[in-house]
Amino acid sequence: MAEESHRSSAAEIPVTSNGDLDQSPETVFQRESYPGGPGALQFSESGVTSSNFASTAEGIIESGPYKGSASLPTSPVAPVAPSSSVASRLARSFSDSQAEKGAMKPQPNSGAVVLSDDLRNPAMEKLDLVRKWSINTYKCTRQILSEKLGRGSRTVDMELEAQIEVLRDNKRKYQHVIKLAQTLASQLSQMMQTQRQLGDAFADLSLKSPELHEEFGYNADTQKLLSKNGETLLGAINFFISSVDTLVDKTIEDTMFNIKQYEFARVEYDAYRTDLEELNLGPRDANTMPKIEQSQQQFQIHREKYERMRNDVSIKLKFLEENKVKVLHKQLIMFHDAIAAYYAGNQQQLEQTLKQFHIKLKSPGGDSPSWLEEH
Repeated sequence: MAEESHRSSAAEIPVTSNGDLDQSPETVFQRESYPGGPGALQFSESGVTSSNFASTAEGIIESGPYKGSASLPTSPVAPVAPSSSVASRLARSFSDSQAEKGAMKPQPNSGAVVLSDDLRNPAMEKLDLVRKWSINTYKCTRQILSEKLGRGSRTVDMELEAQIEVLRDNKRKYQHVIKLAQTLASQLSQMMQTQRQLGDAFADLSLKSPELHEEFGYNADTQKLLSKNGETLLGAINFFISSVDTLVDKTIEDTMFNIKQYEFARVEYDAYRTDLEELNLGPRDANTMPKIEQSQQQFQIHREKYERMRNDVSIKLKFLEENKVKVLHKQLIMFHDAIAAYYAGNQQQLEQTLKQFHIKLKSPGGDSPSWLEEH
């Protein structure tokens, strides 16, 4: 029976001399598609028999004609049963590889961001600005440290540096004068409040003491007059404080800002000058010449900036000096005349001083002191 079955199976699948099937792949596929058809095969210990293998058809691998050497001996190949675990692993690896390829390809709805030329250029410009700023900061920091350690040289304009030092000293002195004037105004305000209270007390005693009515009345009028004159003087002092404070905090401070810019330009100039001097001391070859030329260009740029800032500061100092003289001349005369008229008891002269400098006061008589209104 086994021999007959073997002969019947061999008759169904004829094989040529080189191992090729004498049937087309379409015929074989049609035969294998039907489990009960004549093309269904089953491997067993006795040989190859015909059976229904619809459940294992997916594990069969078709092979083409053998193209190896004809001299090599052939050996029977043991049947390999399909493994579900291996198939699942192969399926997972294939799906993972396809997912990675899909992730690498830009999808139309995946939200991938592509920088265009319009967006890339500003980004590159910002990176270039950050790089230049870092190099400039490093050079300036190195120059400042070398100057403080006494190793580096610095450019000094003796005349301009002397004017700047005088301005800084005057600014400190003007600020001290403002603080003293503010203290004087605060003390005068307290004294005026005490004088008003003392005048009210004398007036009350004048009404309640008939025998000392005139004496208490004189003192009450004197204290009230002093309080009124004190308000006028306080207005002059506050006007003086406001004017000098404007001179210091606005006019002089604006010039000091230009001086800071000038000093920073000087540090940059010396930093690039030192860098150029170091390159000139080194060898001159094909590698260093481009660096020397670039350093020369940067040095020229910062030298022009330094000279421009130096000229601006010189002009600023000149105009500041003229403005300062005019402002302080007016304020010092007003302050002197007001103080002299107050302590001389000359009320008319004190009021005339305020009118001369267009100083108007609020209505007196309140507990709080009057403040300056500048026009």
